[in-house]
Formats: sequence, structure tokens, C-alpha cells
Amino acid sequence: MKKRMITEMGMGTSLRRQDYTEAAIRATRDALWHNSINLAELFGRDKSDMLIDLDIGVQHPDRVDADALKAVFPYGQITVTVTKGGLDIPRADGGLPTVIANAAISVSFEMDP
Repeated sequence: MKKRMITEMGMGTSLRRQDYTEAAIRATRDALWHNSINLAELFGRDKSDMLIDLDIGVQHPDRVDADALKAVFPYGQITVTVTKGGLDIPRADGGLPTVIANAAISVSFEMDP
């Protein structure tokens, strides 16, 4: 049975290039830096046993490279879901909008019932 142990949230931006993948990577790193708990060690597990679900919200989900997001994690079994969310903030000068991405990282383990 998959048991969620922790969820962390983060936010990232792309100020000038409207790069949705970069904003999503920054949001993912922001969420990761909030967490200093060594969950695998607490449960006597290997870090590769971690089931990591990454949920990303941006206005244009089709512009996010899920493989680039997976590469942010040094270990674990990563699942990426990108949905419509976040914000595109219009710029006063009429340029490309500022992109804001939101991330939620949930870490789970397979546990005996």
C-alpha cells in the first residue's frame, strides 16, 4: 500500500523568457529546499525506494518538459503531472508575461497494510 509521508510546496518564475520548464524547475527546487527530513533513513529504507509525485501547475502545461523536471531529483522513483495552474502576469511594457509555476512534491513509500 502506498503511504504518503510528506508534501512540500514551492513556487518558481520565469521573468523575461516565458520559459515554463524553467519556472517549473525553479518551483520544484523551491519545494525541495523546504525539506531537510531524511525520510528514507527514518524508515530504514534506501533512497531509491522513495515514490516521489511531482505536481506542477502552469498556464501552458504543454510547454513543460517532464524529463527535465525528473532530472532535478538525485534519487527516487519520480512521477510528474503537469496541469493548468500557476499564473501568467502581463508586463506593463507589453512584453512577454512573467510566468509563475507552482509545485507540490509528495514523498511516499510502499508500506505493509
